[in-house]
Amino acid sequence: MTDLFAPLQSLKQGNWFKLICGASYQHLPAVRSLTLAYTLAGADCIDVAADSAVIAATQEALLVAQSLAKEAQERGFAFTGDLPLLMVSLNDGEDSHFRKAEFNAHDCPSDCPRPCEKICPAQAILFNNTKDDISGVISEKCYGCGRCLPICPYGIIYTKSYVSKPGAIALSTGIASTGIDAVEIHTQIGRLPEFQQLWQAITPWADKLKLVAISCNDGEGLIDYLKAIYDLIVPRPQFLIWQTDGRSMSGDIGDGTTIATVKLGQKVLAANLPGYVQLAGGTNSYTIPKLKGMGLLQEAGEQGSRGAEGKESPAFISGVAYGSYARVLLSPILDQLENKEVINTDSKNNIRLETEPELLWEAVKLAHSLVSQIKSQR
Repeated sequence: MTDLFAPLQSLKQGNWFKLICGASYQHLPAVRSLTLAYTLAGADCIDVAADSAVIAATQEALLVAQSLAKEAQERGFAFTGDLPLLMVSLNDGEDSHFRKAEFNAHDCPSDCPRPCEKICPAQAILFNNTKDDISGVISEKCYGCGRCLPICPYGIIYTKSYVSKPGAIALSTGIASTGIDAVEIHTQIGRLPEFQQLWQAITPWADKLKLVAISCNDGEGLIDYLKAIYDLIVPRPQFLIWQTDGRSMSGDIGDGTTIATVKLGQKVLAANLPGYVQLAGGTNSYTIPKLKGMGLLQEAGEQGSRGAEGKESPAFISGVAYGSYARVLLSPILDQLENKEVINTDSKNNIRLETEPELLWEAVKLAHSLVSQIKSQR
């Protein structure tokens, strides 16, 4: 783990970058392209839905990225072929990351201005789509941000939530065969029994994981809850991340959204919990400059790391995860690729990001503009 982009070394050094594709995002072409671009740009972790098809698409993209390592270096990118960790997200109960918007398009009045279609950042709401004969929510594209709910003039949009557990991807048969390196558990204050039940399901293969992340929103009693969780996590993983989810799925809205996660990161750092603190929820291009300005990023030479036993306690943010902002940043490329598929219907199954070199390296350049912000710390 001496290479700059080796994932766990990045975590130790404080320049960890995670791409969040989305715990409920199942649009395979986009997941594949995002994984490929951000891997070549130097991401340390790819977080995806615990869905076998999504995992397969991600793994395929990782192999393609590995085959392009030499070309990436020739083009000035630092990717050496060391692959990022593959992480899946699980939840122990109701969570905004694990839901889908739904409504019956036939209930929409013909004169409705359809603000839901305009506000959806994932382009998951369409009306009278002649290509696929779709009106309403495209389920695989919806990642549960909820922005369509309050804006519907008639209040007919609702959400359907679900719980994603290890059995969803047959992890109980052995994690070695899945290629999954890490697990993120989404929980909420007051759900200790539910968390314990989920952890017990994970325990048989927990020692095969390279990393475990705990994601929890702020609230009264947060630190006591996280401490209680830590006491439950036995066997303890070598690498443990506390993900401070400030404003979930809001990074593409504006610069100000990052403030909540920075404040939450400070709060968790002050608690001196064993493990690493990583920001998420509202992260965007403003996050790293904000952290630098506040002295919350570890500078080169200030080596400080701690594993699950918490031998050291660096007062620094160890990494940042990007979700909605990372996707929106690459949306012009993803849109162009999708348009090519529509035009070339006879060969659309063969159209992949790597088969369009101009789009591929443009996507990597855009992804690198975000990844390099935290990587430039070294």
